[in-house]
Amino acid sequence: MPVAGDSLQAYRAKRNFGRTQEPQGSLAKQGERLSFVVQRHDATRLHYDLRLEWGGVLKSWAVTRGPSLDPADKRLAVEVEDHPLDYGSFEGTIPKAEYGGGTVQLFDRGLWAPLNPDSVDEDLAKGELKFVLAGERLKGGFVLVRMKPRRGAKPEPRHNWLLIKEKDSMATPGAGDAVLRAETSIASGRTLAEIAKGAAPPAKPAAKAKAAPKTKVEPKPAPKTKAAPKAKASAAVPRFVEPQLCRLVSAPPAGKDWLHELKIDGYRLQLRIEGGRATLRTRTGLDWTDRFPAIAEAAKALPDALIDGEAAALDAQGQPHFPTLQGFLSGTNTAPLVFFAFDLLQDGTRDLRGEPLEARKAALRKMLPAKGAVLRYLEHFPAPGEAVLASACRLEMEGIVSKRRDAPYASGRGDSWVKSKCRGRDEFVIGGFSRGVRGHGLGALLVGAWRDGKLAYLGRVGTGYSAATATDLVSRLTPLERRGSAFTGKPAKTSDVVWVKPELVAEVAYGGWTEEGLLRHASFQGLREDKPAKSVTPPPEPEAPAAPRTRPAAKAPLGMSHPDRVLWPETAKTPALTKADLAAYFDRFADRILAHVAGRPLSLLRAPDGITGGLFFQRHAMPGQSPLIGAVQVEGQAKPYMRIDDAAGLAALAQVSAVELHPWGAKADAPGVPDRLVFDLDPDEGIPFDRVLDGARELRERIQALGLAPFARVTGGKGLHVVVPLAPPKGKGGPGWPEAKGFARLVCAMMERDAPKLYTTTLAKKARKGRIFLDYLRNDRLSTAIASWSPRARPGAPVACPIPWSAVKKGLDPAGWTLAGLLAAKKMPADPWADFAAAAGSLRDAIEKVSRAA
Repeated sequence: MPVAGDSLQAYRAKRNFGRTQEPQGSLAKQGERLSFVVQRHDATRLHYDLRLEWGGVLKSWAVTRGPSLDPADKRLAVEVEDHPLDYGSFEGTIPKAEYGGGTVQLFDRGLWAPLNPDSVDEDLAKGELKFVLAGERLKGGFVLVRMKPRRGAKPEPRHNWLLIKEKDSMATPGAGDAVLRAETSIASGRTLAEIAKGAAPPAKPAAKAKAAPKTKVEPKPAPKTKAAPKAKASAAVPRFVEPQLCRLVSAPPAGKDWLHELKIDGYRLQLRIEGGRATLRTRTGLDWTDRFPAIAEAAKALPDALIDGEAAALDAQGQPHFPTLQGFLSGTNTAPLVFFAFDLLQDGTRDLRGEPLEARKAALRKMLPAKGAVLRYLEHFPAPGEAVLASACRLEMEGIVSKRRDAPYASGRGDSWVKSKCRGRDEFVIGGFSRGVRGHGLGALLVGAWRDGKLAYLGRVGTGYSAATATDLVSRLTPLERRGSAFTGKPAKTSDVVWVKPELVAEVAYGGWTEEGLLRHASFQGLREDKPAKSVTPPPEPEAPAAPRTRPAAKAPLGMSHPDRVLWPETAKTPALTKADLAAYFDRFADRILAHVAGRPLSLLRAPDGITGGLFFQRHAMPGQSPLIGAVQVEGQAKPYMRIDDAAGLAALAQVSAVELHPWGAKADAPGVPDRLVFDLDPDEGIPFDRVLDGARELRERIQALGLAPFARVTGGKGLHVVVPLAPPKGKGGPGWPEAKGFARLVCAMMERDAPKLYTTTLAKKARKGRIFLDYLRNDRLSTAIASWSPRARPGAPVACPIPWSAVKKGLDPAGWTLAGLLAAKKMPADPWADFAAAAGSLRDAIEKVSRAA
């Protein structure tokens, strides 16, 4: 990390710290994780200051219209002077006569990560920086692009950039400014006007649960300051507030600090009443008042307020039922509608979001009619969460939502609201459908979700439709027909599939996930019209309590993007493994891995969407790749190959989700000189592994008889490798790849000649039936083989692991070494190949011996 110079001189020179409360600051040591802050700044004109921690300071841009979550918006961002890290917590008023005079509010804050952490300074100098924000309001990928000055124009003292949202799962096309409607500080809960007037932040509740107010608590009065408005003065009701969202957990939280509500099966809506007029907005801010006229009509009698709740339709048993709601909205049935109100954000006189949950709910209860048919107060239960969840499941409800009783209302997804489900239930994007029996009707929906701008395939939904629903779905999907699949992962069977544009969103109930990462026991519940298809991301992994297969989460390297992305889904024996886990494994086993890949031309099997998504094999270096991944120009090849030389290179491979490493059998500085041979014993289907072990031991004896030292390696699959180290040839004109390949072929041919019913050297499948294929073809100039200690892109993340010959016996499991097991081991396992390099023998001598034996 380059150390910044005295880049704060310009910052200090512009400020009189005797008059302004801004921090004077100093260069700081950069932390392990990079922070960012966005400050809403009401100066000469309202703007937003984006600040990214880098090199011990905050790199800063003034975004004139504020950041947008719509990739179509290009927001002007004027580069300004570096600010000290202390400025990231500044909120207050700068005197009018001072530089930047006006009110500063903390609009958002969190962590950021550059897409290419090793070239940030170079990217800034070039004028294009891609990065990811993980804030409370701003999330996902962004890019800063420096604008070129107009031809003939004088150079500007400050560079103009464009801030653009990337097209990812966090983007909100058409509603980019919705995030700016949040009026309060992310830190103090105050509006700009309250900060300007010097109003104190909303009082924080007592830390202990026993000090929390009882159910009959009244809302606290506004803090009394000279600038505070009188209690009876009314306040404008916000048009819309970004809703607070739940985090998924596998079990409800325990303790008296939590209240538990039934999870209503409907549409999340925000009810706004002002002057006897009611409006209803979805969680993305869409106006749906005309779709729920009965609720709007019933709410007119309420005082001015902003209420959070859920609209639901009741079935014949009086229970919320999502398919019934779908039928009502599509006009196919009539059903009683209910708005279940569960939070009060504003009561017409003041903002209540800073109050404890219990106080807000008590005020909401007083506001609503005691026995309303349409407007109902959603009760909460102080009983243990597990008991409430069990009751909800017996009632066939979706699950429960648990909320901290003393927490304020905080837009976005945090830790104070969590949900636990009776059964998996989420939204998925429809990317195709299969025809029913005899090619008519609807057989199943093919669904997925957006991950990094790509539609990941997540399985089929073949139940849950009535005949009328199936007909309606086909009529909606047919106009969206397209050529080819929009999914990155290919479904198992596609001959009967009609591919469609990924525009419709289905709510699906399911019983879990298969080892391949596909939906299990999926059932269609209805279409979701309140959620854009582009916003649907894969369901989050539930945060589970300690269990036999759980382990501490791996620490992600500094700057790693998407460290929590699952590369290997959970299996019956192994936990799910993420990019951070892969990086941790590469870090722990760096010396072992580098002994077999460092300084060699290298090919990669990459899994950007995990092993259940699209895999691709990369042989050549690419423009823009990390500088930690080198390039090797090989004679006769138009494009350079890749190479790495150290642990930092392995970390760069983890960043690009390289789940398999395939090196050459030669060093990059001498690609024509083989320094190892690889024999792959690949059995036909149905051949027991014990026969492979017999073949490996026989091959070992033959190779030892030729004066070479063979080593054994399980591959993580059904086969086994025998690897032979070779000494550098003496003098010029030593054996090259043609001689190495010929030698390997001859050794295998001799085994085939002596036992033709057991072995074959013919690649054709029909010749391999009932036999073990002795694959010598990996011993060629451009060929590769899996590296020792490399993970494999297979369920359970097996590792191609070196083993001692004493382990090559009955009972050996070729996939018995896994990434999770090796990473969790308290001690590093012994290296059975510790003397691999020292055991290298002469290929020339071996060739002479085998020629005489043949």
